[in-house]
Amino acid sequence: MTVLSRKTKWNQLATHVWSNRWIYAMVFFPVAFIVIFKYVPMYGIQLAFKDYMLKGIAASPWNDYAHFRRMFSEADFFSAMANTLIISCMRILIAFPFSIFLALMINEVLFTQYKRVLQTVYTFPHFLSWVLLAGIMTNLLGSGGMVRKVIMAVDQVAGENWNLLFNNNAFRWVLVLSDMWKEAGWGTIIYLAAITGIDQGLYEAALIDGCNRWQKIRYITIPGIIGMIAIQFVLRVGASMEGGFNQVFNLYSPPVYGKGDIIDTYIYRVAFVNASGVNLGFPTAVGLFKNIIDFSLLMAANFITKALGQETVL
Repeated sequence: MTVLSRKTKWNQLATHVWSNRWIYAMVFFPVAFIVIFKYVPMYGIQLAFKDYMLKGIAASPWNDYAHFRRMFSEADFFSAMANTLIISCMRILIAFPFSIFLALMINEVLFTQYKRVLQTVYTFPHFLSWVLLAGIMTNLLGSGGMVRKVIMAVDQVAGENWNLLFNNNAFRWVLVLSDMWKEAGWGTIIYLAAITGIDQGLYEAALIDGCNRWQKIRYITIPGIIGMIAIQFVLRVGASMEGGFNQVFNLYSPPVYGKGDIIDTYIYRVAFVNASGVNLGFPTAVGLFKNIIDFSLLMAANFITKALGQETVL
């Protein structure tokens, strides 16, 4: 009886899979990607506690937390971690609300065709690589850039040492504002989708009650998307240690290491530029530490958001 019931269950499962084969085929490649590139590499985490040898990870000897002791003894590491947190906080405080504000403004546009044009224009920069954008910004803000030439024409003294990409005081703002310009339009997509899910009858009732546009936004639109804002906020805080490697790597230089060097670029220099040999253990240790901090921030943000009465990702 047990054998027959098992066969019946397997037959039912096979029938179900076959009847939905195209759905499973569509899901197969994303799942395979996650398994191969996200879960399988976890085996290499043990490199953070070993001195890597060419014999392989399993054959490499344990080193009694030597990589972590080195990490906490280097001043450059703490500088990079501080820069990463500061830049991420600036992005959360400035760039994150801007996407919400932009979505609210686009939603208020009455002409549908013009609204679509705005969405396309604001979203387009997301698809440009930071290599291309770094070249454009260098031609605008660098020593030989257009902005410096304009300033030189007005005031030669002010424009003599002009280069925002070499300016420690301005470099973080360049990173945040350029990232906001590039990604704000892409970030509005999910908020505009959430706005479309709001019951339109609420707006009609508000119009009958004499509400103006600002009152509709304040009492209907924002409360209607506050759950999505909470989810996006938790996810953004959980990625605070991701300082934006592609952007920083293409824009920074030795003069701004003090304010622009983040953990990812620090790992890159240690592992590939300043390394005297194959040293995979130290970058792995730094990466593991970074992920632990991200996980802690994610759980803290999730707990606080839940305490405020909002649904979250966990």
